[in-house]
This record gives sequence, C-alpha cells and structure tokens, in this order.
Amino acid sequence: MEGQRLQKVLAAAGLGSRRACEELILTGRVEVDGRVVTELGTRVDPERQRIRVDGELLARPKRVYYAVNKPAGVVCTHRDPSGRPRVVDLVPSSTRRLFTVGRLDLHSEGLILVTNDGELANRLMHPRYRIAKRYRVLVAGYPERSQLAKLQRGVHLAEGVARVAAIRVKARHKKSTVLEMVLTEGRNREIRRLLARIGHKVVRLVRIGVGPVRLGTLAPGQYRPLTRGEIEALRRATGLA
Repeated sequence: MEGQRLQKVLAAAGLGSRRACEELILTGRVEVDGRVVTELGTRVDPERQRIRVDGELLARPKRVYYAVNKPAGVVCTHRDPSGRPRVVDLVPSSTRRLFTVGRLDLHSEGLILVTNDGELANRLMHPRYRIAKRYRVLVAGYPERSQLAKLQRGVHLAEGVARVAAIRVKARHKKSTVLEMVLTEGRNREIRRLLARIGHKVVRLVRIGVGPVRLGTLAPGQYRPLTRGEIEALRRATGLA
C-alpha cells in the first residue's frame, strides 16, 4: 500500500515525537477507519482515511498548490541518491508529502505544479483528461513546414505513435528556430525525441503552461501559490468539480 507511515502522520499533526507517536500506536490508542491499529509499519492516506487518537478525529492536512519555475539541473523526483537539488525543495515544507505533477527532465526548464493533492495530481497526469502542456522550444536549424505537419500527424516512437496537438514557429534566428508546441500526452523526453526524429536537436526547452496555468513572469527557481481560480479550473478540467 502506498501512503505514509502512521507514526509519521501523527507526528506531523503535532501529537509528539515519532517515538511518542509509536507508543500511541503500540498501546492501541489509534484507530484508522474505525479499526484499532497497533502495527508500526501501517501505511495510511490522511486525506482519504479517518484517523482517530483517543477517539478524537485527526484533522486532515491543508491542501497546497504551487506553480514553480524549474531551472535546468533541478530534478523532479522526490528522492535523489546523488543529492541534486529537487523541485520540492523550492517550495515551503509541508506536513504532507508533496507531488510534482508530471516531470521535466534534468535539462528542461519552466512550469511545474507541486501539490499535496494526490487525486488532482494523478488526474492531471492521466492521458484520459488530455491536459494541454505548452512549451517554448529552441531548436537548431530551420524545420520545414512539412516536418512540423508530420509531428501533428504522428511519429512512431518505441512505445507507440506520438503526436503534438499544435505547433507553430514563433521566431527564426541565424542558426536556430523558436517553436511553440502543445502536447496532451506525457511520454518521457517526448519533445526531444519527436524533434530528433525530424532531424532537429533541442537547444533549450521551457514549459510555459499547464492547462489554465501559465508561467508568466515567474523567475527561475521561484514559486507562487496557485490562485483559487486556477485551482478551480484545474479541478473542472479533470472532472473533480
């Protein structure tokens, strides 16, 4: 079962040290969904399950929602054995495990959402809901119109056909082109792989939008809480409102 260890949830709720919370469990003072739990390895979801200590209901954690401008070199994983900086380190610490909504690879930049709302995070990542992700991509060379059209029709990758929802040229420089691309899928390193298939290397990739949320003027490494309107729009887009 996924989730958090029960003693960690109790400690995060202010019921004492981890050791003290273990004693609460071992002495039969904790119930989960109406059942007394005395096993320390028990994992729970405090947002979905009803936890009581001495008959008192444990308050559910407050949900938080952030937009983060991920710099290159920052990882989206929750744990990193190499000790590299993580996206979750860029936002205020929380008593609830935070999730990055999807991932940007190590060298990519831009908007990534961070939340402790696991249900919303899962739906935003699920291909069923076709949440649009918008990117600004600098590529080497000058992709031809026919090549860009091919990306919209679909390109075969190892795990199946992938296609972009929309693509347009934003600017041309001396040796490179700026593209704006919209995807509704979430394959690993999808944009880099798609552009490689038409012979153009990605020089820089920045995500500038997720659904109704835009990166705007948020500086690299900075975060901001989502507005109520943005949260409601995300919930509507995923059938939660």
